Amino acid sequence: MANPKLKSVSKPSQNSNVIVRRKPAAVKTAYSLAEREEIFRRFSIQRPEPRGELEHTNPFTLVVAVALSAQATDAGVNKATRALFKVADTPQKMLDLGEERLRGYIRTIGLYRNKAKNVIALSQMLVDEFAGKVPETREELVRLPGVGRKTANVVLSMAFGQATMAVDTHIFRIANRIKLAPGKTPDEVEEHLMKVVPKHYLYHAHHWLILHGRYTCKARRPECERCVIADICKSPEKSCDVPAPLVELPPQVIGEAVE
Repeated sequence: MANPKLKSVSKPSQNSNVIVRRKPAAVKTAYSLAEREEIFRRFSIQRPEPRGELEHTNPFTLVVAVALSAQATDAGVNKATRALFKVADTPQKMLDLGEERLRGYIRTIGLYRNKAKNVIALSQMLVDEFAGKVPETREELVRLPGVGRKTANVVLSMAFGQATMAVDTHIFRIANRIKLAPGKTPDEVEEHLMKVVPKHYLYHAHHWLILHGRYTCKARRPECERCVIADICKSPEKSCDVPAPLVELPPQVIGEAVE
């Protein structure tokens, strides 16, 4: 019996362009979309208009305040900058003040010598390259001495109304502790949060998370009995399943926050 002929199977040539479509990476979060919606809905009721707690008068003083706040408390920075910003609230006035006199104003802030150098250097760059105005893009902001991605995101949000996620120690802790957007680095957490936070809540989300971490989900011991999302929270450290009453908190008093 003759062997049946096998149909030849054509192989794609090595030069052919084969498009391999990869599925997008799964969103890293322990919460469903409905749960995330409810988390941020409650935060929005608790604090309808959350604000950052660094005192500033314009985009320049905000850049300076955020740069000074690295490894320091907002309350401590505010105490130092109240007098400083009365005499130096523009890049040129800061240059006229000079590094030595600037150090006198911020001496109570950690790493003040290096921070003073950075403030003078960023003021010089703003004058030389940006006509004394704070740029409105992340790419330009991170070029300024002493300004990293977190600082740039804070400025873009608070000064220019852009929806960003400035991952500080509070947000990094919260995102990992409650498994909202776990990540090994601040940049990784930022990337995950930008995906998991419902878009219509994104503008205020970083302030809600910072304030939640500062006043409720504290580093040493989370105060679960005061938490409005205690019933939704999936943290293994959780000590209470009953949410706190969902009421609007008193208006923030900027400059008098207790860290």
